[in-house]
Amino acid sequence: MPIPEKETLTIEFKSDMQKISDSEIFETVVALANTDGGDIYLGVEDDGRVTGLHESHMNPVTLSAYISNNTIPPISVRTEVLSEAAPVLKISVPRCTGGIAATSSGKILRRRIRIDGTPESVPMYPPELATRLSGLRLLDYSAMPVNGASTEDFDPLEVERLRKIVLTYDGDKQLLELQNEELFKALGFAKDIEGRFVPTITGLLMIGRVNSIKEHIPTHSATFQVLEGTSVKLNEDRALPILALFDDFRAYLEAYNPEKELESGMYRMSIPDFNKRAIREGIVNAFAHRDYTKMGRVRVSITDEGLTIANPGGFVEGVTINNLLTTEPFGRNPLLADALKRVGLAEKTGRGIDRIFEGSLIYGRLLPDYTASTQITVSVFIPRCPIDTHLTKVISDEQKRLGRPLPLNTLFVLNAIRDVPRSDKNRLASITGLSDSVISIAIQNLSEAGVIKQKSGTKYILSREVYPVDLNGSRHLDSNTGSEANYIEEVRRLAFSQEFITRSDVMSRLNITESQAYRLLKKLVSEGKLISLNKGRHSKYRWRLTKLKS
Repeated sequence: MPIPEKETLTIEFKSDMQKISDSEIFETVVALANTDGGDIYLGVEDDGRVTGLHESHMNPVTLSAYISNNTIPPISVRTEVLSEAAPVLKISVPRCTGGIAATSSGKILRRRIRIDGTPESVPMYPPELATRLSGLRLLDYSAMPVNGASTEDFDPLEVERLRKIVLTYDGDKQLLELQNEELFKALGFAKDIEGRFVPTITGLLMIGRVNSIKEHIPTHSATFQVLEGTSVKLNEDRALPILALFDDFRAYLEAYNPEKELESGMYRMSIPDFNKRAIREGIVNAFAHRDYTKMGRVRVSITDEGLTIANPGGFVEGVTINNLLTTEPFGRNPLLADALKRVGLAEKTGRGIDRIFEGSLIYGRLLPDYTASTQITVSVFIPRCPIDTHLTKVISDEQKRLGRPLPLNTLFVLNAIRDVPRSDKNRLASITGLSDSVISIAIQNLSEAGVIKQKSGTKYILSREVYPVDLNGSRHLDSNTGSEANYIEEVRRLAFSQEFITRSDVMSRLNITESQAYRLLKKLVSEGKLISLNKGRHSKYRWRLTKLKS
């Protein structure tokens, strides 16, 4: 088994020429366990040179037991002597998911990356303990009482704002019947501690006075930005209660989220650049799941390319970009999330993430993108892109027929068939990440509704009756004359015939819709075939390869 070339957050080299101390081994094990786990290579220098093990560490079983006996809780490592020119002991450390690990002497450490890119083990301080525990779902920081605060720190104007929000957003109407003290108890805004009513973090965040929030929760703030190119149109940084921030952000979005009228015969609909319900859920999620023990701010940013919502604090234990839509909903701040649901701002089922994706799928737009998220930040980017007029009408008509919204999985399958016509179930599974049974149900429902139909036995396309071949100058990408390969070749020839191409050029040349042209150009850029010369709605593109021979 080869030894890695360099140290990383999860890989540590330790020299054993002079016999490394037991305490240093224990501390490194604890640091890895409190971060992401990883491997220690005993007998390797920092520069990667293999110098071998000290004779006292030749028995891996003994060392494994020794580590377990000197860590709290006992950390069960796997040890293996590697066959190198000089023996190296690999110690595999699991991530600690049952709490926080420490050495038997009481040291608590974690791993981090220095500014030069090399890793190190450092002490874990009290605020970081809360972050770690909340990330493991073992602590609800938002439910903690705030020492030194009282109900005088609640702003009466914010209490009235809360009651109005309950009415406006169809919250729990029973809350409106309660007197203030009963209301605070019902929502967990305050706790009775030895006969004294003490506000919680959630209470101050929701209805606290501004000065009280700055004093007791100095990490809380939010920014709303609007940029056009490199020009800053708006940059507001506030430390207001969450309900006040929500109202401010809603007003900003009204001003910077224009709507377009969609018309198709008698069919009319006003569609904003960004789905309002999706944005609301995104903003609420950012406040509900951010790490309030860390400095930083919730950020909402609108640019020519799209809208970004980001918050301090990575995903909690068990949640990744790959399972966002399937894992059980569980936030970093359960009490705060519950309060936001009860007043009506958050999705009552806790599946706000579904609404964020639904906001793009119902218009045939590109999906929200979470790939900019890191261990310390969650960030979702909602692209600004054209709607698919035909698909939007298909979905709207079907929802009206059923009298309810289409299931999210059905929307995923429908969009996948639109994007990759003639896909079979296996292909749809690889595109959507859904199981065979879920895809089968979606296909059955869409087929019975006449929205899709089978082609070549086991493959599926959108029905021509609901998604015409020739409507407003558009045509299917799956037709014999308009296959994806043919379209790519046409774009290449077009790019070599002039200095640069635009979305309009592609629409005119291929006789396709704006949304189809957008997706095709986006695909070619992501594949490295096209170079984007600028950003925004009027992007220009150039082909990367040498000029096509005639």
